Amino acid sequence: MLVKNSNFLFLLIFCLFITNLSHAIEPDVFVQSTVNRASQTLSKNISKEEKILELQDLAKDTVDIKGIGFYTLGKYRKEITSDQKKKYSVLFENYFLKSFSSRLAEYSNPKINVTSKEKKNDKYTIVSSILVSTKDRPEVKIDWRIYTKNPDKPLIRDLIIEGLSLARTQKEEFSSIIKSNDNDINALFQNLEKFINE
Repeated sequence: MLVKNSNFLFLLIFCLFITNLSHAIEPDVFVQSTVNRASQTLSKNISKEEKILELQDLAKDTVDIKGIGFYTLGKYRKEITSDQKKKYSVLFENYFLKSFSSRLAEYSNPKINVTSKEKKNDKYTIVSSILVSTKDRPEVKIDWRIYTKNPDKPLIRDLIIEGLSLARTQKEEFSSIIKSNDNDINALFQNLEKFINE
């Protein structure tokens, strides 16, 4: 009876160990896997609309859309109501998914190679990569800011293309819209709705 229990305990520990290994994913592996999935979608012989839908599903799975959204809202996040935050979250997600997928769908199977990673702290790792040059475009350096608070579910928080942060650029654009409209958050909502419905 003791032997059976020992075997069962060993099996349980082994299964837990394997499970932990299977869920843990390094940020650089995560990025390379993500870009490979995007490349597979872009190389498929399907319509642009179908590619956009697949790319949107990929973004929902790999990008911290909510986190990016509140970052780009900046100081206004603390100045708006709970209902406005909910409305903004929905609008930003729809805006982000449309913007991201429609732009990426224009590429014909871009090749991105991960070159290194640098752990900043327990929450963030910067993964460096290169968009391989072609006859139509030069080589481009892309750094990925990966949120790793949950190591089993890393998420993309920002892309830094040739030193330019896309999240920061978006934050500055949103701030400009709000400031130029007497700090009225509804002006930003209207701009997002217009883009989504175009």
